[in-house]
This record gives sequence, C-alpha cells and structure tokens, in this order.
Amino acid sequence: MSEDRLAALEARLGALEDERDIARTMASYGPLVDGGDADGVAALWAPDGVYDIDEIFLAGRERVREMVRSPAHQGWIRQGCAHVVGPPHITVDGDEAVAVCHSLMVVHEPGRYVVRRATANHWRLRRTPSGWQVVTRTNRILDGRAESPALLVAGVRGEPAAS
Repeated sequence: MSEDRLAALEARLGALEDERDIARTMASYGPLVDGGDADGVAALWAPDGVYDIDEIFLAGRERVREMVRSPAHQGWIRQGCAHVVGPPHITVDGDEAVAVCHSLMVVHEPGRYVVRRATANHWRLRRTPSGWQVVTRTNRILDGRAESPALLVAGVRGEPAAS
C-alpha cells in the first residue's frame, strides 16, 4: 500500500473514530442523567461549558451538576423518566465539532408513559486530552417556534447555533 493511500485510510479511520466518540458522548447523557449521576453528567461538559435549555441557562460544570441533583430532577427520576437522544448528525472540523439531534423526555404517569418534551438539540464539542467534551448544548422545544427547526438546520450544515 502506498504512503498516500495509507495516509488517506488513516485519516478516514480517524474521522470515523471521532464521529463514534462524539456520538457516544452524546448518547451517554440520557443514561447518566436518568441514573442521577451528577458527576458523570457534568464531566461531559468542558469546565466552562454551557447548557442552554429553553427555561434555564447553565454555565459551567457545577451548574450542570446542581441541575442533576436538584429536587425537581430527582423527582423526575423517582417518578420514572427517560431522556432519549436521537441519532446525531455530526460535522467534525479538526478539534471542533457540531452535532445535531432530536431528544425526547418521556415520563411515567400512572399506567402510561408520556412524552413531556420534544426538543431540537445543537451541540458544539471540542477534543480535549480526556476526549470530546461539550462546549455548548442548546435545546429548544419543538412547539412551532421558528428557532427550533432553524437550530436543527444549522447543525446539519455544521454551523453554530444562532445567538
């Protein structure tokens, strides 16, 4: 195998590994948050990372950790809930990446499960020595407002979320 072909193969393998590692980072959010692992959830974020959800803005790992430990979130866990992150579309550019997906929050009510929220998710991630970490995760409810589908389209294009 020529040096050029070997280099091209290594680059393709590296790109696939990056996408797999990013998808794993994203997919680990649901099991960790539903399991109440506040430290595990916080570790997904860069130290100065942001989690921007419709009604709350969390800046830094400690705020993410506090959200998981909050009485409201612990109540969801006791009631029964599942944060389901859909398959991502990932664009990697060196040590930075943009990913987009849908997510659902499913909660248990007596005798049934109900989708409480369906959201558009736009993730910015950065490669660090310890792996890929979330720089910004922006979630917007899919309730007909224009910014939610725009967030999805921006992510598919590999663009940042609109501010």
